[in-house]
Amino acid sequence: MTTSATRPALQGLASSASSLPPRAPLGKKPILRTPQSLSVSTKRKRSDDPDDRLESSPTKRLKHVTFDLESNMTVDIGMRTLEETKREVRSALEDRVRGETEGYENLKAIFQNDRQRYLPPIVGDDEDCLKPQELIVYVVALSTCAPMLDRSCSDLIKIVTKCSWLGRDDGFCKAYTQFLAALISAQGTTLELVLAMIVEKFKDYRESAWSVPDFPKVSFDTAQDRLHGGLRYLLRLFPAARPVLCSLLAKQFPYLEESKKVHTTYVKNLLLLRKYAPDLGQDIMELIVDRLVKIDVQVQFDLDDMDDDLTAAIVMHLGSAREKDDLDIDSDESDGESIASDDSDFDAEATTIETGSTTIQKLDAIMDMLFEVYKPSFENPTSDEAKEVLGDLISDFVNLVLPTYKSRHTQFLVFHFSQYSPELMDLFVGTLFNMAFESNRPMALRQSATAYLASYVARGAAVPAEIVRNVVELLCHHVDVQMRNHADGCRGPDLRRYKHLYCLVQALLYIFCFRWRELVAWAPELVDPSEKSSYLGHDLEWIPGFKESMSRIIYSKFNPLRVCSPGIVHEFADHARLLRFMYVFPLLESNKRIHLSQFASGDYSTGGALRDTCYDPYDESGLQLEAYFPFDPYQLPTSKRWIQDDYVRWETLTGIGLGDDDLDDASIDDNLDDDGNDYEEEDTATDDGKDD
Repeated sequence: MTTSATRPALQGLASSASSLPPRAPLGKKPILRTPQSLSVSTKRKRSDDPDDRLESSPTKRLKHVTFDLESNMTVDIGMRTLEETKREVRSALEDRVRGETEGYENLKAIFQNDRQRYLPPIVGDDEDCLKPQELIVYVVALSTCAPMLDRSCSDLIKIVTKCSWLGRDDGFCKAYTQFLAALISAQGTTLELVLAMIVEKFKDYRESAWSVPDFPKVSFDTAQDRLHGGLRYLLRLFPAARPVLCSLLAKQFPYLEESKKVHTTYVKNLLLLRKYAPDLGQDIMELIVDRLVKIDVQVQFDLDDMDDDLTAAIVMHLGSAREKDDLDIDSDESDGESIASDDSDFDAEATTIETGSTTIQKLDAIMDMLFEVYKPSFENPTSDEAKEVLGDLISDFVNLVLPTYKSRHTQFLVFHFSQYSPELMDLFVGTLFNMAFESNRPMALRQSATAYLASYVARGAAVPAEIVRNVVELLCHHVDVQMRNHADGCRGPDLRRYKHLYCLVQALLYIFCFRWRELVAWAPELVDPSEKSSYLGHDLEWIPGFKESMSRIIYSKFNPLRVCSPGIVHEFADHARLLRFMYVFPLLESNKRIHLSQFASGDYSTGGALRDTCYDPYDESGLQLEAYFPFDPYQLPTSKRWIQDDYVRWETLTGIGLGDDDLDDASIDDNLDDDGNDYEEEDTATDDGKDD
């Protein structure tokens, strides 16, 4: 019996299938042309005029005689109506319960061979193959029998849910979607199986994944529309499917090793789902950002392990890949072929180049998609929508990006969109301040927030002078507070004990190197604010209290210039000298005679360093801050176009000479030029080396 729960899902199915030619009973053994065929036997009414066949009564049974190959017995096989097909399917399911499985196995075979090409019968032979267009009859019949498809029919259910339905016609897709709804209504335990089948198709991008012989070709867009039409229908009928779907979306997200095309296709499908399931929107975006961070980190770790030659080779490979994209060549058609080649010249270096380039392309493509997705929400940057969407971006940033070491690009989503208005900038800066100075936060998180705050204020082209000054004043205040709190116990520079204090000071040095003009309160009329070099040689007035605070901090017994990253310290010293802000080179010279290990707390103060496997008494880099500023140059070839107008690039002042050793460590991200083919080196305040 058809339950009331399944009736809504079955409406309209009969009309989709009744026009198709009827089929033979499932319980009879078909006459097969080949041993491999498992099709159901069918016999059409012979007629020279096809219209005669269409006009014949659908309930009229035409008798034919065939032979059973095994028993040599004659059996009647006639053409059946849709109603008779339903009875045959029901009979097959009922017979299975009684131990008679022939009809049940034939039913499974029909769906197992759903992509088998139809071969017309030889003249004089019987027609024994199921035509592709006739499969809809069995889908409709199974829909009416959904209550009978219990757990004991799990093998049949799995086979039917693997049916190639997207590459058929619209009528079949509608009938199949309604079958899925009827199945879930009658057997709730199949919900996850059905949703998993749909989500798995989020990765398909090749036509061969859904095409069915004897049906017209179906484009990617059409297949995608059908897939999401079915999912939308199921979500509307079954609200409880949403948490199950969210879990499956995360579980089936492509592995890092899968191709760029698989990743981008999956993400595109997630973004389509977000449009008609807005209540899942935040979960979907959080999932994408989470996986994007993982790819981002992997890129950085891979690049850190490479030498300059390998990095340059990857740059060239990226340039070639971009040319293919411009020509609309699908580079994924031969995914892995170059790596899996049997060529004797193949080596590990080629694998590294191919893998590194592909991973960067994935990251670049997904970042570009996300910039595009978020853009419409910020067309009116003062709107409630803009604030809400930025709030979601900040939430993902705080939960996923901020705690992650080595994230290099994902954070530029919030960097870009927060600069659309002063109010949005305040939201982001305020969040970073809270994270940096709330004492209940883990210290590592507070230090990371400080680095992000300094990098944002320094690099954000739209960040106004007011915010720059406010941030600098607050940083100076918090450093003063910490120095007072620890003054009595301080014996000298000690990174382990006063790490947060040094992070705050390094943030001040970094901001000064980039935004010193915003910290100038007064300059002579001869100074052209748009020309940095015009400030040189003049006595400038700085914002109230800033110069005094910096002098007090730098010359304190905490001696931050000995602990902060040497590259940033030297940049600050050069700028401070040229701008007549202060002259700290004598202090830098005296710092060379200070050994940080004598002040180190913890294990290092009790000889623990001697037990370190690679301990070097002359290498104190582990006792100095790392130059980590996460908004340093963004150079992914395609997606960098989004931030070029709101990004402050590093410019040196006249009189500051930088050698080759002062350049950032070569990386694919810092050194791609505008065409993505050559290196573009930017001397930055985060450089670690400096010639003395």
